[in-house]
Amino acid sequence: MIVTVTPNPSIDRTVSLPGALVRGGVHRVTSILEQPGGKGVNISRACVAAEVPTLAVLPVAEDDPFVRDLDAHGVPCLPVAPAGPMRVNLTVTEPDGTTTKLNTSGPTSTIDDLEALAAAVLAGPAGDWVVLAGSLPPGAPDEWYAELVARLLAAGRAVAVDTSEAALVAVVDALAPGRAPSLLKPNAEELAAVVGVDPVALEGDVMQVAAAARTLVDRGVGAVLATLGGAGAVLVDATGAWHAVPPPTRVVSTVGAGDASLFGYLRADLQGRSAPERLAEAVAYGSAAASLPGTTVPTPTDVRTAEVRIRSLDAASSDTTTEGIPSWQN
Repeated sequence: MIVTVTPNPSIDRTVSLPGALVRGGVHRVTSILEQPGGKGVNISRACVAAEVPTLAVLPVAEDDPFVRDLDAHGVPCLPVAPAGPMRVNLTVTEPDGTTTKLNTSGPTSTIDDLEALAAAVLAGPAGDWVVLAGSLPPGAPDEWYAELVARLLAAGRAVAVDTSEAALVAVVDALAPGRAPSLLKPNAEELAAVVGVDPVALEGDVMQVAAAARTLVDRGVGAVLATLGGAGAVLVDATGAWHAVPPPTRVVSTVGAGDASLFGYLRADLQGRSAPERLAEAVAYGSAAASLPGTTVPTPTDVRTAEVRIRSLDAASSDTTTEGIPSWQN
């Protein structure tokens, strides 16, 4: 089972345009898609699509339409009393795949609100993984994820974290025995920020990505999955480092692609796959999600894992070894 924790969920509205967005212009809309969102919610929806048991824990009233939407998607939900009404995020997509996001902040949470959410997670099903995902709501201390990681690890849970900005910095600053997540999933910009390197240089150099991720593994993180958009992803753990290149993909919407990548990794882990196989599944899921509208989650039939190519990276030098087509990709 994958338990997801989304402290700042959202209603995601995606507006598709027939042409390029022009600032100050008037546009006719091709379609509007509304879906329950938030990083953890997206991962739970991917679980349902792949028949992986899941539970979505989030602040929402039991009778909120959001819960009914989750139920319609088949997502089991553990609602915790919210601080206020659900926020709405607006995404505008253009035919070439360009995505513009307008995100609201959400209601302001109190310490009591956040403790109720944490208590629900700790008292809920153990799960194989607990995923802490997305932004923190206004009012939450930057250290909330970092403290919850420590509490979950002490309870024997495997913890994945996908967040950004001050919350991610706080998780990294707190790294120590008993406080390092089992998996951390930054993108290139987020990884650069927490290790203090140039994000432009990092974006175009997978060896630098691997070296930066290795510094976090050396500080106790079980594995770092660094997503790189169209350049694929890099995975680093205690046993090695690998880069995966995605199959050719017509990008429709990149919203939720990182969430799908994280799910792909976790799904492969639940199946007992090797590190390169987990990386391949992550990249295949991410590229499949990018080919779908809005935050539509891919099903296993959408995923082209066999077309992902993996190479081993030596983070200690500039050399790379191409593995070719591993037997599991044939």
